[in-house]
Amino acid sequence: MKKALLFFVSLLSAMILLAGCGSSGKTTAGEDTFKVGLEAGYAPFNWTQKDNSNGGVKIQGTKEFAGGYDVEVAKKIADGLGKKLVIVKTEWDGLVPALTSGKIDAIIAGMSPTAERKKTIDFSENYYKSNLVMVVKKGGKYEGATSIQDFTGAKITAQLNTFHYSVIDQINGVKKATAMDNFPAMRVALESGIIDGYVSERPEAVSASGANDQFAMVEFKDGFKTSEDDTAIAVGLKKGDKNIDKINEVLKGISEEARTQIMDEAIKNQPAAE
Repeated sequence: MKKALLFFVSLLSAMILLAGCGSSGKTTAGEDTFKVGLEAGYAPFNWTQKDNSNGGVKIQGTKEFAGGYDVEVAKKIADGLGKKLVIVKTEWDGLVPALTSGKIDAIIAGMSPTAERKKTIDFSENYYKSNLVMVVKKGGKYEGATSIQDFTGAKITAQLNTFHYSVIDQINGVKKATAMDNFPAMRVALESGIIDGYVSERPEAVSASGANDQFAMVEFKDGFKTSEDDTAIAVGLKKGDKNIDKINEVLKGISEEARTQIMDEAIKNQPAAE
């Protein structure tokens, strides 16, 4: 009788616990959060830092924080949606799968709304536009380049699965190096002489040259041929996301002057290690 009573009490306790974790808990919390995926390794758009200085936001499941231009934009969107911002650190190649599977609600990671990506996900209006440049060794033979064709014979790379890597083919006689997973890896490769340069967007190049006095940014008079979508940056969303109109409304409320100011602050606040 005593064992039966203990079993009944244990069963009742388990049922109460499960009920507490049901629709009034996990689902409600999910509805109140805005989960944003980003690499946290693409300064000044996004990076990883040790504390919440300069508005850093805690990265889910870690003791680290994320900061940068994308994070500041994500904050504004979360506020506009009336939700709590949650940052989910995700490798670049995993961002779209994470979005389509529901692990995250949006990609705010310096992602361009290319035609290929639009087949799988939707995009908001643009929240930044940038030009392609090259990051090279300061004082090296390529620092004074003015045309992409000045890189004939050079070992050049870019990030894996980005249009940055595909435009390298526009350089005649280039030695196209294997694409790399992230920008910190490319910076290490450049510093060690494995590559002569890597293709990037202007904010990242300003960031790289500011963080390491061995690097220089090359801007071109005769540069890469790109489309409007390639050089724009937008928020990635699930197909048919009902929040897209509200997100676009928030983005329209950020003036060009404000966007420039946010980017300047991001470049200034980036961790030295980036």
